[in-house]
Amino acid sequence: MALDDTSTWDGVTLRSSYNSWVLEGRDRLADAAKYGDWPTVFDVLERHGDWINGTRVGGISGYTPLHQAAWHGAPTDVVLRLIDLGAWRTVRTAKGERAVDIAERRGHRHLLEPLTPVIRHQIPAGTLAAIQHHFHGVIRERVNDLVTEHQLRLPELRPLTEQQNPSCWFPVPGMYGGFRYQLQREELIVESWMRVVGGSGQRHVVTEHGARLVDEGFV
Repeated sequence: MALDDTSTWDGVTLRSSYNSWVLEGRDRLADAAKYGDWPTVFDVLERHGDWINGTRVGGISGYTPLHQAAWHGAPTDVVLRLIDLGAWRTVRTAKGERAVDIAERRGHRHLLEPLTPVIRHQIPAGTLAAIQHHFHGVIRERVNDLVTEHQLRLPELRPLTEQQNPSCWFPVPGMYGGFRYQLQREELIVESWMRVVGGSGQRHVVTEHGARLVDEGFV
């Protein structure tokens, strides 16, 4: 699992968890998407591609740039470019809406086809929910204090089902590292480590039946 090949799960909800330059950039991206300023959106994403599925830090709507494009009824080429950059079509807002749901609600019929999720890895919903539950258990066992301190939004696994390479990186503030996870059929392979602590690595295999530690002590 090469980190460069993975997407990033945006789990930080507190503005105090970021330094000022990150907040400035994230706010610029969120503002541009909110007002349909697509040249600025793509300018920011060109330098910070891992923000493609990010929401406004401290916001309540849970809108990513793709959700905003759906709300505005943006040109199809804008939506396709966001998707090419890695925007997830399965991710939901705070109200539980996908981008396609927003486009349909607002009558932007030209976006229904491009925004409809393409599922590349078919996993029963109950199985995926059980794997996600046990994955969250691994995270809490490892860094529960940081999850609470930073009010982290733990990763959802639905986006993995639409990715060509079903893998993702979940950075954890204060951990100096995080969790890298990859879907392999109906198993989730999870690697976690703290960069400042040598030999802190752990590898878990997570299934619908639970999680098991299969390796530890690596860098």
